[in-house]
Amino acid sequence: MEFSQYNVNSLMYITPRPEIVFTEGSGMWLTDNNGKRYLDYLQGWAVNCLGHSPAVISDALIAQSKKLLNPSPAFYNAPMVELATLLTQNSCFDRVFFTNSGAEANEGAIKLARKWGQLNKNGAFEIITFDHGFHGRTLATMSASGKPGWDKLFAPQVSGFPKADLNDIASVEKLITDKTVAVMLEPIQGEGGVIPANREFMHELRALTKKHGILLIVDEVQSGMGRTGELFAYQLSGITPDIMTLAKGIGGGVPLGALLSTEAVACFVPGDQGGTYNGAPLMTAVGIAVLKELTKPGFLNSVKEKAQYLSDELNKLSEEFGLQGERGEGLLRALKLGSNIGAEIVEVARNMEPVGLLLNSPRPDLLRFMPALNVTKEELDLMLSMLRTVLKQVKNK
Repeated sequence: MEFSQYNVNSLMYITPRPEIVFTEGSGMWLTDNNGKRYLDYLQGWAVNCLGHSPAVISDALIAQSKKLLNPSPAFYNAPMVELATLLTQNSCFDRVFFTNSGAEANEGAIKLARKWGQLNKNGAFEIITFDHGFHGRTLATMSASGKPGWDKLFAPQVSGFPKADLNDIASVEKLITDKTVAVMLEPIQGEGGVIPANREFMHELRALTKKHGILLIVDEVQSGMGRTGELFAYQLSGITPDIMTLAKGIGGGVPLGALLSTEAVACFVPGDQGGTYNGAPLMTAVGIAVLKELTKPGFLNSVKEKAQYLSDELNKLSEEFGLQGERGEGLLRALKLGSNIGAEIVEVARNMEPVGLLLNSPRPDLLRFMPALNVTKEELDLMLSMLRTVLKQVKNK
């Protein structure tokens, strides 16, 4: 079907999109309306942790859709309970509230921290967040984010989110006052350019928050669910946060998020929090299938092995083309280009023939790689070969 036959003007314009319509996907591959295939290193921005249309998710959706879709969150349902149990068994948390998105999970974390502050910190409500952080697109989560320009986009912002500098503990400590209830961060700033919080900083941050009797919130919307080679990124540092948020990978492609907390922080009472679809069995059944896949023996070790391979090969590319190296954790990595050629690389790679390559440039001088966690070495090699061809074309102009 020709692109002109799709009435794209019926969609609200929110971003420039190329004139292709994706119609099918399998594993690391997408197919467009013209039948062209693309090797996909976006995977829905780290959403499709098991790739496009994996059988475990299709099977879970079909089986659950024949049983129960949504009995209302006023009642328990079996998949809701099972997924919450699996999450608490595999983390340091005790309680789970399910959401539909990462922004909603982060909104819940902000509300939970403020409620805890009302009960335990004389109404303290400020949450220290970080420059270049990204927590979602609701008014509160945009205010919590440190993305340049967002402070004026839908002004006035929601107050109560002073900004510190990642990996600078002194910048956090100087912001703590009697109004501070928590510190909230992404263990890896994804939209900010794949910038990890280092192990020392995470330990210092946990010690600092305990010293002042405030909460530590980790936003693992992008870094959670096996992306770093551990099930959750906070486990890389061996610390115990008070609150964690999840989305993206937990649903493997369907809208699902979660807010987790320790028992001591779980202070919501009836009427404080809710949602029409929270914990709906259709979505939580998928979450169960995804989590069981990620916790199979050897799965996370394979993520670590492929991550090391990708890191090594990106560094070789960097040396070959005079770039500035790579960084990241697990299979969330960035190649530092050294100049603002990211957008051009993305376009040239997508337009390659006979197959295209889908890449992401969250900053003009950076490429971000978010493959499915079950990507094969052969698919890594193919991407690297295609990227080498693109770099030759762009750098030798």
